[in-house]
Amino acid sequence: MNCNKIQLNDLGKKYQNRWIFKHLDYAFLKNRSYAIKGPNGSGKSTLLKVLSGYLSPSRGDISYTHQEKTIPRDEVFKWVSFTAPYISLIDRLSLKENVEFMLKFQSLRNGLQAKDLIDICNLKKTKGKEIRYFSSGMMQRLKLATAICSDTDIILLDEPGTNLDEEGIAWYRNLMKEHIEDRIVIIASNTKEDFDFCDEELSLLDYKKL
Repeated sequence: MNCNKIQLNDLGKKYQNRWIFKHLDYAFLKNRSYAIKGPNGSGKSTLLKVLSGYLSPSRGDISYTHQEKTIPRDEVFKWVSFTAPYISLIDRLSLKENVEFMLKFQSLRNGLQAKDLIDICNLKKTKGKEIRYFSSGMMQRLKLATAICSDTDIILLDEPGTNLDEEGIAWYRNLMKEHIEDRIVIIASNTKEDFDFCDEELSLLDYKKL
C-alpha cells in the first residue's frame, strides 16, 4: 500500500444547522506529519472521523490518492489506523486476546507479531490479565501501539497523550519516531507534547465560518 495524498476540497461538516468547520481546502501528503489544533468543541475529533471515513462531509469532497489513482471511499478503512480516548477495547478479554482479535482485521508493520506488540507496550507481564483491570494509561498504550504499528499508510491520533504519565509520553514520542516515516500522520490535540514534532499545524479556528 502506498497512499500519497489526502485532498480536501471545500470540505465542511455541520450538525443540524451549526457548521463545525467549513470551506476547508488542504492537502495531507505522504512522509509529512500534521497537527490539528483548536479549542474544545472546534471540530478536531469530527475532522478526524471524516478523514477516517467514519463520517461523511456535509459539503465538499475528500479524495485519497494511491499511485495517481483514487481509492474508493468504501475501501479507505484498509489504509487507515485511528485511535482516540473514546474508542473502547474489549474489556472482558485479556491483553493477549485483545491483540489477537485486532490482528484478525489489521496486520502489523515490519513483520511484527502479537507478542512483539505486547512487548512494545511494556505490558508483557500482564498479557493474561483482562483489560477491565488495566489502568487508563495501560489501555492508552495498547491503543496507541496498535494504531502506530499497524501496516497502514495513514495514522490518525486524537489526543494521544490522554491518560499517559511523563514516562508514557516519552514512550509515545519514541514510538512515533520509529514509525512515522513514509506515512501520512495527522494528530488532533492542543497539548504540545503530542504534536511538537509535526511538520505542519492546521488551526480549525480558521475554518469556523458560521
